[in-house]
Formats: sequence, C-alpha cells, structure tokens
Amino acid sequence: MPMLASADAARVNRRRGSAPDGVTFWHTLYLGTTRYNMAPGTPDPDASALFPMAFLVEQDPGSTAQSHYHQQDQFQLVVGGHGVMGTHEIRPLTVHFSGAYTAYGPIRASADEGVWYFTLRNGFDPGARFMTMAENRVALRSVVGRKHREAVNGPLSLDAVALAPEPDGMGAWRYRIGAGEKVVGPDPTTGRGQYWVVADGTMVCDGSALPRLSCSFVLPDEAPLEAVAGPDGLDVVVMQFPRR
Repeated sequence: MPMLASADAARVNRRRGSAPDGVTFWHTLYLGTTRYNMAPGTPDPDASALFPMAFLVEQDPGSTAQSHYHQQDQFQLVVGGHGVMGTHEIRPLTVHFSGAYTAYGPIRASADEGVWYFTLRNGFDPGARFMTMAENRVALRSVVGRKHREAVNGPLSLDAVALAPEPDGMGAWRYRIGAGEKVVGPDPTTGRGQYWVVADGTMVCDGSALPRLSCSFVLPDEAPLEAVAGPDGLDVVVMQFPRR
C-alpha cells in the first residue's frame, strides 16, 4: 500500500529552519524524518535501508543555498516562486535529480518570491554537506566509485515524459487528466521507489483525496499505482529512483 501524505495534515509540521551556510527557509515534513525534527540523541536510520524522506522547502527571498551534496539519491520538484539552480533557471514545474554524492547548486532564490521545492529521497540523509567546507570536499573525493549524476527539466511541458527513463529505472513523468479520469503509473518494480506529487487538482487513491501539494510514496515491490482525478482534475508528477 502506498504511503500517503496530505498537504492538509503536513501543514502542522511547518517550521522555520536555517542551514550551516546561513540560508533560511520554512520546512514542512511530509514523510520520514529529518535533522530539523529529530530529537537530540536519536540515532540515524540505516543509510542503506529504504527510508522515504519527503519535505517541502520554502526558501526565503534573496537567499542562497551554497553548492552541496547528499549521501542519498534525491529528487527536487519546484512548485512555487522562482530562482536559479547552478546555471538552470527554475520555475514551477521543474524537476531535478541528483545522484548520491553529486554536488549541485548553488540555489539562488528570487528576491521577490523566493523559491519553493519538494525534496524527495528514498533513503535517510543527515543533511547537506556544503562544498564551502574543506572537510566535505575531502570526504567527497574519498568516496569509492563516485560518479556525478544530475538531470533537470523545466518548466515542464504538457508531455508525459519529464525525465526520460534510464536503464536503471530513474525517470519522471507528468500526467494531466480531467475530473473522474484514471491514471496508471509506471511499474514500480523497474526502480527503487516512486514519489507522486500533486501539482494541482486532487488525486484520489486508496479511498483518500489528496489536494494540491500532497504526495505519496510507492514501494518498489508494489503494483502500479492507480489514481483518479477529483472534481477539479489532476496534475501530478511521478518521480522514480534508480535501482542500486
């Protein structure tokens, strides 16, 4: 059964946050846990285990998140505001994938609106490791077998394919359907978990109605997810992680 996270239920988790590089933002947890809400002394979950982490970042206007990397594969989906990530202008809807130990950024939020993006992972990550810190650069160079892997597309067109599927299953798709219509997602067994993010409208699945800015995680051993659009239609982005 997919893990469902309604935007309405997640709203109570919204809180202020700041990172070691000084960037400030609002952070809303949807699934899993992060260092912003873990109790002091709580041990980290096993980094090799399947562990969905999903949260929404509302990066403050005019702020910059410096270039950094994570120990897990990660998708980001821009859903509000605008800015620049590295050399790419990012606006809704832009999808970005970065492989584990792939440095990316900086993320420069616009001065007028800031930029909002979902951060989505299938394994626990303790937080960003900023390239401005010498020890992080040294640690990155020491990772055996490390390969830089990054893909970005946006603003997305109305076409179904957002990131063309790769042989190991990594890919992203956008589906737009009318009220009462059904969509069947890609086969989860071809990757290592899928996120579905409701960009607009309402998604009905497993008896739950998920409004805009809700998300769900589909495990890699499940059947393809079937969803129905609510009375206001459905615009949903599906992002699938690569197999290891």
